[in-house]
Amino acid sequence: MTLRTPHRRHRRGTDRRPRVALTVTTLFFLLLYLPIAVVVLFSFNGQKSLTVFKGFSLRWYTAFFHDNVLIESLGMSLRVSLVAMAGSVILGVALALGLVRCRTRLGSLAGLIMLVPLITPEIVTGVAAMLLFKGMDITLSSGTVMLAEITFSISYVTVILRSRIAALNPEVEEAAMDLGATRWQALRLVTLPALLPSILASAVLVFALVFDDFVLAYFTTGVDPQPLSVRIYSAIRFGVQPTINAVGTLMLIGSIGLIGLALAIPRLFGRRGGLDLLSGK
Repeated sequence: MTLRTPHRRHRRGTDRRPRVALTVTTLFFLLLYLPIAVVVLFSFNGQKSLTVFKGFSLRWYTAFFHDNVLIESLGMSLRVSLVAMAGSVILGVALALGLVRCRTRLGSLAGLIMLVPLITPEIVTGVAAMLLFKGMDITLSSGTVMLAEITFSISYVTVILRSRIAALNPEVEEAAMDLGATRWQALRLVTLPALLPSILASAVLVFALVFDDFVLAYFTTGVDPQPLSVRIYSAIRFGVQPTINAVGTLMLIGSIGLIGLALAIPRLFGRRGGLDLLSGK
């Protein structure tokens, strides 16, 4: 009869596979991605059926590219995303620099207020933006969608860049000014190049978030043209068409590509920790 030592029992315990955790994780991913997999599969369905798959075909992708209404909405979503990306990045960089450099109680309070949009339900933000535009007698249009998306996205850019700016050595910028550079030249030639990977990553992330956004776009858009997400919602109220599956698949591919690009940008600039995007480290 052999006696097992506590050390051996401990090793057997650590080598045991966490079956419960693996089961829960598997169920989570199934519930999350199985409906998406069904949408992708039926986007290649040769027939109009949404329940019976009858062979692979690209007919619904062809139908999408020949649908002028959906193409117009796609162009609208791209324009809104590009403008929101540019506006939120410019304002977010300025806000992050101000919050890091302004070490006062007012700066700390502004930092806390900046985080409020991240925890506020988006439907509340959407309704508030719509009421604001109507109260100011501004007609809902593509411009109001852009303004609302810029306002909502600034916090994401600021959160990403704030910790990155705090990690920069201020003595480098001070050394540049000691050598004769003005404050603006030190910012343009020293600080902004050091922040470039985080700026590009946040820009791509904002583009992906705005392009897929529905709630804010729904409350702030006009009649026509509407963003693609709102157009899809309007279309499925009268029944899901296979073309919508093709549109959803293309949006999914585009979103995955943009998120992958955002995560890869820091590595392209020779920095590790590209997956730690939200910390900006």
